[in-house]
Amino acid sequence: MKNNLHAIDYAVFAIYFVIVASYGYWIYRRKKKATMNTKDFFLAEGSLTWWAIGASLIASNISAEQFIGMSGSGFKIGLAISTYEWMAALTLVIVAVFFIPVYLKNKIFTMPQFLNERYNSTVSMIMAVFWLLLYVLVNLTSILFLGALALNSISGINLTVCMLVLAVFSVFITLGGMKVIGYTDVIQVFFLILGGLVTTYLALGLVAEHFGSSGVVNGFKILTQKADEHFHMIIKRDDPNYMDLPGLTVLLGGMWIVNLNYWGCNQYITQRALGADLKTARGGILFAAFLKLLMPIIVVLPGIAAFILHKEGGFQTEMLQNGELNPDRAYPVLLDLLPAGLKGLAFAALAAAVVASLAGKANSIATIFTLDIYKKKLHPEADEKKMVVVGRITVVVAMILALIIAPMMGIDKKGGFQYIQEYTGFVSPGIFAMFILGFFWKKTTSNAALFATVGGFVMSLIFKFLPGIMDLSFLAPIGFAKANDKGVYEIPFLDRMGLVFVICILVMYVISMIESRKGAKPHGLEVDKSMFKTTTGFAVGSLIICGILAALYTIFW
Repeated sequence: MKNNLHAIDYAVFAIYFVIVASYGYWIYRRKKKATMNTKDFFLAEGSLTWWAIGASLIASNISAEQFIGMSGSGFKIGLAISTYEWMAALTLVIVAVFFIPVYLKNKIFTMPQFLNERYNSTVSMIMAVFWLLLYVLVNLTSILFLGALALNSISGINLTVCMLVLAVFSVFITLGGMKVIGYTDVIQVFFLILGGLVTTYLALGLVAEHFGSSGVVNGFKILTQKADEHFHMIIKRDDPNYMDLPGLTVLLGGMWIVNLNYWGCNQYITQRALGADLKTARGGILFAAFLKLLMPIIVVLPGIAAFILHKEGGFQTEMLQNGELNPDRAYPVLLDLLPAGLKGLAFAALAAAVVASLAGKANSIATIFTLDIYKKKLHPEADEKKMVVVGRITVVVAMILALIIAPMMGIDKKGGFQYIQEYTGFVSPGIFAMFILGFFWKKTTSNAALFATVGGFVMSLIFKFLPGIMDLSFLAPIGFAKANDKGVYEIPFLDRMGLVFVICILVMYVISMIESRKGAKPHGLEVDKSMFKTTTGFAVGSLIICGILAALYTIFW
């Protein structure tokens, strides 16, 4: 790989930087007094439009692990990895209809606040500390390191320098508050999608050219013909990638836990909608759902194109890392083929994705620490101005910690996408069980929630290491275990999550019923059927998304 940028590439990137920074500063100056209010700084209450909310959701979600990791999975697995994006579109509709109304009706601004009001302060504080550790040690570090690694592989700029630039730029955006983040994310998404589409256009064009044709349409047709095995959404049991995406589980099992927990019970995501009214929040989430349908075009197709070209004899040395084939090299290899100028645009797209994700994550860290720990436990008398200052200090401290910790975590050895899924997946089933019963079953008790928090994590560990203790081949006939390359029967990751979730729900039910008979009276949230009614426009948009998904899964089953 050439690993260099031309002067015009740096100029394009500089234009991107100036546009985003100038627009963010203009937003900040326009509402400078408002940033001294915690609800405006952390939530941009009443300020974000539906399109800003939708763009911010996508900008915060899409980062280097999608561009690099999902393209690598496209190279290795194929279109099936798109289930993370396409199922997310349907999940967003469900969150908009059933989750957001509960948060807004009960004036919930943070996830620990929800746990405090629904259960008790013990559950809330445990989860507040956990989320801070998870966001800083796993999410912030992985986003920063993978983003810098991606930019380094394209430009040749020193990895540490890339990390510093991304961190400083992200802090600059974050210090302006959620309003600045939300509106600058609109520009970030523009660069993200435009740069991504340019890369896909190049990749499909290269495939067509290699087989004596031209045009992206012909390139796509050739992909489906030459790599038919890469265009099936449901993976069969005899496929070597079954452990990553175990068949119908992506439609009926653990994939729901992944998505509903991420999009509905995650401060980092829900925060964008919690400062708006219900109609605006739902409109923004629906817009994000439509954008999610487009993401595989940007992050998966290039990986499949690189697979075809590699199979045909191309990129033989470029795809190697330490002498072994590394699928995560697919996207950087393609970017390196872009002509001057367009390479700068793609470079800016990657930077936009990383900066937006870092800014969103840092703001969520500041929100949870300031509102749920500092205000409640450390300084209850703190005024609005003091809390905003503390929030800004938290942003800087969190980013410094990420800069120090990230190189020590071995993220590049695990693979970014797998790294995040592995560590968050141990707790997702328990957290989602605690939230879903807390929403819709008023008898759920605090002790039941504590079991889900701790027990869910312990069970995830047990199922993870169980294959080393006992033979699980008896689960194979019912589809819950498969032999790995060493002949050891393991439970696929997504199936493991589904099993832990079901167990958590059952045990929570038993605990709650026992305590209910002893006179326990949990504090349920205000929920009524009228909250879940939607506008005609939202219903039509949701049906269109369902129709598109049904068509995609039918065509690429």
